[in-house]
Amino acid sequence: MLTKDLLRVSRAGGGYHPQFVGDDPDASDLAARVLGVYQGHVAEERATLDEALTDLERDTSDFKLVRGFAKLLEREAAFETRAAVEPRRARAAAFEAAEAVGVVTGAERETALARAAEGLDAAPDDVADSLYADLESRQVLTAFDPRYDPESLVAQYDLSLAQTALFDALEVRVRSAEPKELVSAVKRLRLMYEVRRVAAGDRDAGPGDREVVVTGPSAPFSRSRRYGTRFARLLRTVATAPAWRLEATVDDRGTERELVLTDDDLSVPGTEPVAEPTYDSGVERDFATRFASLDLDWDLVREPEPLASGAHVVIPDFAFDYHHADFRVFFEIMGFWTPAYVEKKLSRLETLEDVTMLVAVDESLGVGEAVAELTEGAIPYRGSVRVKDVVDALRAYEDDLLADAAADLPDELVPEDDVVTLAALAARHGVGAAAVERKAFPGHERVGRTLVRPTVLEALADRIEPGMDLAEVEAVLDEYGLDDASAALSRLGYRVEWEGLSGGTVREK
Repeated sequence: MLTKDLLRVSRAGGGYHPQFVGDDPDASDLAARVLGVYQGHVAEERATLDEALTDLERDTSDFKLVRGFAKLLEREAAFETRAAVEPRRARAAAFEAAEAVGVVTGAERETALARAAEGLDAAPDDVADSLYADLESRQVLTAFDPRYDPESLVAQYDLSLAQTALFDALEVRVRSAEPKELVSAVKRLRLMYEVRRVAAGDRDAGPGDREVVVTGPSAPFSRSRRYGTRFARLLRTVATAPAWRLEATVDDRGTERELVLTDDDLSVPGTEPVAEPTYDSGVERDFATRFASLDLDWDLVREPEPLASGAHVVIPDFAFDYHHADFRVFFEIMGFWTPAYVEKKLSRLETLEDVTMLVAVDESLGVGEAVAELTEGAIPYRGSVRVKDVVDALRAYEDDLLADAAADLPDELVPEDDVVTLAALAARHGVGAAAVERKAFPGHERVGRTLVRPTVLEALADRIEPGMDLAEVEAVLDEYGLDDASAALSRLGYRVEWEGLSGGTVREK
């Protein structure tokens, strides 16, 4: 991105058109010259480099273009302060000596520097050179290893120019061949958005049949550069798609103008972008992290498929997929949004078509009851979403699913295995373990969470004796596929007498 003073746009016809240079062969030549200036001034002070760039500006018809190239290349350059004496120490010593001498003439200045140098154990000339070596103009270009050649520098300039043009956008409308990646980026940047279906008659204006509308700051939000740069960063994701179209309403010093960009205008250079922060909503990330740490029969899916909502679509933040049935619960987190955006979200929820949706609602919005009427349920939160509240809501669905699954199974189950866990048996039937727990097993006895034939228990009773080492007993149980040694030994009438950390011995109860 560039600074706004380097923006080059045309306002012809009431529009807002960045002055791209990608098709201008002279631009590549100029980019090469700017690269050469940097390469030729390694080990030189910044002031000398700036003078050379100023000379180059005078030789061109557009000084902003030179400065734009230089702005991008400055990020590739390393500057440092080089001084024989640390500048702050040099100044402190010199000013102290000057106060004692009373500097008025050049000779008195030399005397003060000599006294300061003596105290610093340095040469007077080194002290003089170090006094202001930490000024920006005195910093030295120590390394310049650009990621760009002239062509990629031009491409990066055009992208950065378009990003700068979006700083003052009020609304951005995008159609992309890769809408899911686009929405992911919008959410990472914490922008407010909605997805609209494109009318059949308007589909020639861009790829896809959906338009992502990203809104800018409104009444509750003051204009800020940080918010504007989110639009700018979004453009990089937009431009990576093979086909896309972006329209934006831009506040051009109080006048609203329309900016239109397409994949014909821009591409993302084949270089890695300067590191920029990418982040999710803190509330969403915190919830996802804590939910993933639980051992539940639900998978958390981020940014699932779009949902039909009248003439629009809704892309929820998450979905929960149940392990043992084809059942999905969508989950949206309503954070601090503008009243207009909340109203729009409520209207989308009202027209959702045949989905199961839970919504966590920031209590400060005051719309919990309205959300509860439009969805399967509203989960209030303040600061962070309580995982327990969400799990409790999922348990209600789980109970119904388990009841349905259990009803489809016979009252008695007769597995062929001599030993089988309830979990393994449930998986065979495509249900959760809870669905088989209350069934009858006429051919087996339940030992802990495992079903065991009586003949196996008889065999174990013959092989296990009091006084055996626990490790030896566990080896016997393992032969029969029994992992729960505690439950098996309890069933056989034994307990374990522990002997510190060295192990245990089997004793009769």
